[in-house]
Amino acid sequence: MTVKPKAVFMGDNITQCWPNSDPAFFTYNNFLCRGISGQTTAHMLCRFRKDVLDLDPEYVVILGGTNDIALNNGPMPLEDTYNNIVSMCEIAKVNKVKPVICSVLPCKGYHWRPEVKDAGDQIVRLNKMLESYAKKNRIKYVDYHSAMKDRENGLPSELSYDGCHATLAGYKIMEEIVLRVLK
Repeated sequence: MTVKPKAVFMGDNITQCWPNSDPAFFTYNNFLCRGISGQTTAHMLCRFRKDVLDLDPEYVVILGGTNDIALNNGPMPLEDTYNNIVSMCEIAKVNKVKPVICSVLPCKGYHWRPEVKDAGDQIVRLNKMLESYAKKNRIKYVDYHSAMKDRENGLPSELSYDGCHATLAGYKIMEEIVLRVLK
């Protein structure tokens, strides 16, 4: 008999790399990682049943949206990103999984998409939308952005190796914040 996970962490590359940086965090807390590099929230929504519901966790920790802003699947309005995350929350709740919405990490720009000039501003707008939805619907909200941003709404070099993805120091901050919500 397999043990029911306390939480499934659903996301993109930021989530995917987390257990490589700190595997004990996932093992010790009975968390599972379901992050896939490069994915947008539309991709996450498509695999939500298999990667979350079929695992029957108590919580799903949703961290996505930066790849939408980075145009990884072409142009996408913030409202569509927001709606994909809302859909994941609604599907989770109907299936008795408690959703947790995470703010998108700060990022001033994407080295793989230099044409995106306003990433930091878009992330701030999306995070406000997500926080408002979470508050209105009594869903737990994890604010990584406020704790990790620099003066320009970017991810400082001590927390990131490329201005977008977290280092172990960044993940340690994220762990402290998310554990307060999940305990």
